[in-house]
Amino acid sequence: MSSKKKYVLVGSGGRAEFFYSAIATSYQETSELLAFCDTNQTRMNFSNRRLVNKYGYHEVHTYKAEQFEEMIKQQKPDAVIVTSVDRTHHTYIIRALEQGCDVITEKPMTVDESKCQDILDAVKRTGRNVRVTFNYRYAPHHTKARELIEDGTIGKITSVHFEWLLNTQHGADYFRRWHRDKRNSGGLLVHKSTHHFDLVNFWIGSEPDTVFAFGDLLFYGKENAEQRGVTKFYDRATGNPNAEDDHFALHMDKNENLKGLYLDAEHEDGYRRDQSVFGDGINIEDTMGVMVKYKNNAIMTYSLNAYLPWEGYRIAFNGTKGRIEMTVVEQSYVNSGGEKSQEGALKGKTITVFPMFAAPYEVMVEEGIGGHGGGDPVLLNDIFGTPKEDRYNRAANHIDGARSILTGIAANRSIRTGQAVRVDDLVKFH
Repeated sequence: MSSKKKYVLVGSGGRAEFFYSAIATSYQETSELLAFCDTNQTRMNFSNRRLVNKYGYHEVHTYKAEQFEEMIKQQKPDAVIVTSVDRTHHTYIIRALEQGCDVITEKPMTVDESKCQDILDAVKRTGRNVRVTFNYRYAPHHTKARELIEDGTIGKITSVHFEWLLNTQHGADYFRRWHRDKRNSGGLLVHKSTHHFDLVNFWIGSEPDTVFAFGDLLFYGKENAEQRGVTKFYDRATGNPNAEDDHFALHMDKNENLKGLYLDAEHEDGYRRDQSVFGDGINIEDTMGVMVKYKNNAIMTYSLNAYLPWEGYRIAFNGTKGRIEMTVVEQSYVNSGGEKSQEGALKGKTITVFPMFAAPYEVMVEEGIGGHGGGDPVLLNDIFGTPKEDRYNRAANHIDGARSILTGIAANRSIRTGQAVRVDDLVKFH
């Protein structure tokens, strides 16, 4: 009997390679990939070719989405890895749990409160485990921030100011593809901010209590472009002369990976990966401001903007004994457009402690290598390798997954209603 842990992977798009490449290379001794499951056969075939040609692995079985239960029955995996469109996460998570499998899911765990409740209920009903892959927790500078706070460096945390910047390459990418429809992604306050809200929960050791937010579409979309004097419009970039000189255009025929995963797969489902960010039909926000009161009485002010000149963030923690400031600049990235190790890779970082009655000092942290500030390789080892004892408890379960998205889900409700939202009114934890 093989001692390897067996996996199947649902959703063979851009994020899938992060997981299957790790199994095929660094973790062959401990892990085995048995199958892909997707709505699109062309995309699965492309991923299989990458497994063989790029990673020297063998082809795996392929199953269409409607064959999910058949795949579980035939392959008998220990765990299902879910990297499908966000709005379908809950479907595959719950079906996998009910078939006796554990689950590893991409963030966000799901996109709204009812789907979140269904997952919480399924975990209680089945007794199986759900792991949410919050790779940012594992970045050395993020772990150091947790350590400084946990060790009482600035006393009790009273407030947090958190500003995240997405630039005109990475930020724009969410407005080209399925994320631009809030039904698919929950908007950026769920799809992207789940990382950030999870980090704050992780850093300050608390959970959200009350949320108030504003948000709007103020840069992307056709109406905004028209108001700025844009006159050349197009539906999709690839092959369109109006897109040739557009900084925001994505030309899929010029990138082997994007062509194989999406352009060549369009005939099956009609999905266009290169839509104009200045087209109609975008219903997510690009400009957001959120206030959060936590159960430990700390207050956070948070902003996310998706069209800025640089990529990264600034955060400040205020406490009863001083202040910590952290600034991080990240590499820009287009999903599936390059090497996974470049996604969120560091360009620069500083952490400065300002004690109440002493001179400020910079905290040196060993540079992380790889995507998401060096967190990706550490996370992958935690999942597929031999995890070490971790004083920071960075492994995230379904409760962590729920608490991170509930801040964004509450923010979405607040934007709709103009009211503050109590997180405990959204779901019931068991």
